[in-house]
Amino acid sequence: MRLRPLALLSTIAVSALLLAGCSGSASPSPTSTDSASGDVCAQTAEPGAISDGIKVDGQFGTPSKATFTLKQDIKKLQRTVITKGDGATVKKGEFVSYALSAFNTTTGEHLGDAGYPGTEQMLPQNVLANPTLAQVIGCATVGSRLAVAFPTGSNGAESQIYIVDVLGTVPTAAWGEEQAPVDGMPAVKLAKNGEPSISIPKTDAPTELKVSVLKQGDGEAVADGDTTLLQYYGVNWADGKSFDSSWKNGEPISIPGNTYVPGFVQALAGQKVGSQVLVVIPPALGYGDKEQGSIPANSTLVFVIDILATQHAPAAK
Repeated sequence: MRLRPLALLSTIAVSALLLAGCSGSASPSPTSTDSASGDVCAQTAEPGAISDGIKVDGQFGTPSKATFTLKQDIKKLQRTVITKGDGATVKKGEFVSYALSAFNTTTGEHLGDAGYPGTEQMLPQNVLANPTLAQVIGCATVGSRLAVAFPTGSNGAESQIYIVDVLGTVPTAAWGEEQAPVDGMPAVKLAKNGEPSISIPKTDAPTELKVSVLKQGDGEAVADGDTTLLQYYGVNWADGKSFDSSWKNGEPISIPGNTYVPGFVQALAGQKVGSQVLVVIPPALGYGDKEQGSIPANSTLVFVIDILATQHAPAAK
């Protein structure tokens, strides 16, 4: 049996993609999709007899058990707040960490858990990037536990019951402790919202990969094969002009498996969530002798990368 996702899950198989996934290309920076607009609270699903009737056993922040009347006809999505958290209300544009337990409405079978310690990881999601996610989590407070009844999907996905814990929100800029700049590296200045600008030194570009940590985070370390949620700002060493930026594109990005150019991936390896990293990538670890959009062949690339979250690759079975 498959889970019906609120977002793109990893090894917990999904019956439908409710979020548009990013391209798996080697580009360091695909353009983000447009987010939904409007008031979050206005989009929230109303409670109903089915969601109100769900009984839950288990503590917030741990996988739960749910009991409910089987074989009910769920005509539309319903959401009931089981316990209201005392944290801040989830707002438009925020990236939310959540966890869930899912159940089959016909048999009551527990389909699986995700987002809890020891279960499959999930990256934080932009509430308004997905209308369904906005219906489920929008306007909830951090610390809340929600009972959600999904109707049968138009793509044939079976109706399901979800218990969703709203764990927290993630900043959209690195929050780690500032580190001393490294001699010979480009200079970085940050705007109030965290968006960087880069000044290239008047020297020849290095011929080897150079990495320095501008802010040291204290979260999980990025491992091989991870998928990270990140912000980036990229310029060409030759002219200092920005060729791409998640800040300009409107929101952080994630690409499954971190399939970026090799130098970008090497700069992420072992870095901790919350960190901001400056990397200078020689052509051999970038796009080499091939032109890539506005980036000329044999370009040395410079990136400032904010690491906001990471999702470890699933263990081989």
